[in-house]
Amino acid sequence: MEENRYLIPANSKKSQLIFGYFTGFDLAVFGIGILFTGVGLFFLKTNKIAEMLLILSPAIITGFLVMPVPNYHNVMTLLSNIWKFYTGRKKYYWRGWCVTSGEDRK
Repeated sequence: MEENRYLIPANSKKSQLIFGYFTGFDLAVFGIGILFTGVGLFFLKTNKIAEMLLILSPAIITGFLVMPVPNYHNVMTLLSNIWKFYTGRKKYYWRGWCVTSGEDRK
């Protein structure tokens, strides 16, 4: 008897995410960046562009980290996977999700 096999739609996890893109951790990281930027803007007065960019850098950096990218959840996840691969903490084996890994099925 053939068992039921089906593919899960690619966007099925989007409904579990906030605004379809973010987890609670992502929003917390971005919120902390916004908080540090807000405090910097409130307490540090400047007319120089370089200093203003330095004050805005927590929001810019955390915004970049939680930005969604194709094939990964966000930039933070991509950087984490790259770090794990190059430090040898995790081995990745190539195996396509729709291939039979070189075995013939009959």
